[in-house]
Amino acid sequence: MRLVLFDIDGTLLWSDGAGRRAMEAALMQTFGGIGDTSYRYDGKTDRQIVRDLMRGIGVADDHVDDRMEQLVELYLDGLRVELAVDGHQARVLAGVPELLDTLEARDDVVLGLLTGNIAGGAALKLAAAGIDVNRFRVNAFGSDEELRPLLPAVAQARAREILGLSMEGERMVIIGDTPADIDCGRAVGARAIAVATGRYDIEELSSHSPAAVFADLADTMAVVQAVIRD
Repeated sequence: MRLVLFDIDGTLLWSDGAGRRAMEAALMQTFGGIGDTSYRYDGKTDRQIVRDLMRGIGVADDHVDDRMEQLVELYLDGLRVELAVDGHQARVLAGVPELLDTLEARDDVVLGLLTGNIAGGAALKLAAAGIDVNRFRVNAFGSDEELRPLLPAVAQARAREILGLSMEGERMVIIGDTPADIDCGRAVGARAIAVATGRYDIEELSSHSPAAVFADLADTMAVVQAVIRD
């Protein structure tokens, strides 16, 4: 059995900056500033983004902690609005529906999510792109841990709770579009498959030594073979 864990933004779908716009609005309402406008959100968890940006403008960690839940609610409200604006709806990326269908049909694969999105944000983005979140049985979200390298262990624990399986690292495959996706599973021995549908090209992703790298997920059988390869 293999647990295949997908990132969301830049891997399964593209939301045209809806998350960033919603986050900046929530930060402004909660803390009165948005922080460094050149800060890269990709590869980070939502809560890490908040902390990094607010540290950058001098907001103390305990103040961030006190306001985090308020910010999350504002962010989710804003994300709902952003995803409903004409021209900004999330769109599924090439090959994703076919790949999910093919993997889901196998009896040796369980689909899951490993994403920096908080759970509520992940559900909103997937729904906007027409992807049923319930297809993913074992998930680790940015609302579970603030640092991405801690999320693979969350997925392992969920696999034990939900499936009754002790999922060793070599049976876990992380599919994502950033170096953080490639690197985060190393501590548990998970393999990573990189896809250059986000902001990193094939050369940049290859430099982090993933098990495989693809321009996109359109070649279903090639990606499946990379997933099931021992």
